Amino acid sequence: MQPSSDAEKICILALMHTPGIGAVTIRQLISYCGSASQVFQADYKKLIKIPGIGDKIVKAVLGKNTLELAERELVKCCKTGTQLLFFNEPEYPARLRPLYDAPIALYAKGNTDFNWPRTVGIVGTRNISEYGKAVTENIIRDLAPYQPLVVSGLAYGVDITAHRHCLRNNLATLGVMASGLDVIYPAVHQRTAFEMQDNGGIVTESALGTKPDFMRFPARNRIIAGLSDVTIVVESGRTGGSLITVEFAQNYHREVFAVPGAINEPQSEGCNFLIRDHKASIFTSVADMAAALGWGEGVPETTQADISDQVALTFEGFTQDEGQVLSLLKQRGAMQIDEIAWQSGIHLNRLATLLLNLEFQGMVRSMPGKKYGLI
Repeated sequence: MQPSSDAEKICILALMHTPGIGAVTIRQLISYCGSASQVFQADYKKLIKIPGIGDKIVKAVLGKNTLELAERELVKCCKTGTQLLFFNEPEYPARLRPLYDAPIALYAKGNTDFNWPRTVGIVGTRNISEYGKAVTENIIRDLAPYQPLVVSGLAYGVDITAHRHCLRNNLATLGVMASGLDVIYPAVHQRTAFEMQDNGGIVTESALGTKPDFMRFPARNRIIAGLSDVTIVVESGRTGGSLITVEFAQNYHREVFAVPGAINEPQSEGCNFLIRDHKASIFTSVADMAAALGWGEGVPETTQADISDQVALTFEGFTQDEGQVLSLLKQRGAMQIDEIAWQSGIHLNRLATLLLNLEFQGMVRSMPGKKYGLI
């Protein structure tokens, strides 16, 4: 994928700020029009024909009221050293790219390679017990030989305990936030967030200056789940953000482990039920988890950049775009052409030609309902 121009970045940011549209709709618009810039150049007749795009959304886009705001935001990111990662650029996390609800763009600070060979999400209650603190500390210590990137949410309790012990054990750690990067929440974790940027960093899908609100935390949790090969729930009640993270992880076909606890402790109730209902494997030790995941100690021989190929299940002998489409069909089974376009970032006109070529090569077959699948 070619890097986006500043004009294209501004248009993507403008779509993100347009009221009433989210990541899926933005992908739909870009897929049909060819680029974010062309979305804003399109007229009413063209936009209203796009499936799922109604009159309200079309008028909001045509108003172009967010372009100036987006331009100011891009300048502010440059001035504050904030990195912008767009979904159509190679720097964007490979683990997130195939997900149907992946963020359109991420704001990041630090020195993290988002395509680290191994990633572990550690989540849990804000009301952490002494048992939970001890378990979290032990997990981080025992993860050190495997050198993963540890992902959590910078919140009270399990999250901040994991981040701080990563710093003490020289493990890279990433904090996923539900606010703008300049609005550290909770504020008492500002120092830790700053220290994490030397070996890891902080990331969010929220624009600079955004304050956290109730709906942003579940959205934040999906990013934790999406970035993590495996999620460990240390402690959790029967409800809460940790269980939302588990639900996302399961939807993304990622591994989940839960730490068992005493049956009369409310902080362990959620973990015990996850294990009982077979929604998570029982966590007994890092060594057992590593064996289940097929990990060896140390950083894998594959380079960090190779994770894109691992996630994409690249097919040899095909172009990058062809391999991406074949990989999606191998992972997901038969898919509608619109869905393939959303998740691959390939324009519909080019995608139709590409699928036709793959049909001639005997790799894919067309199915009723504009679906395609591997032969």
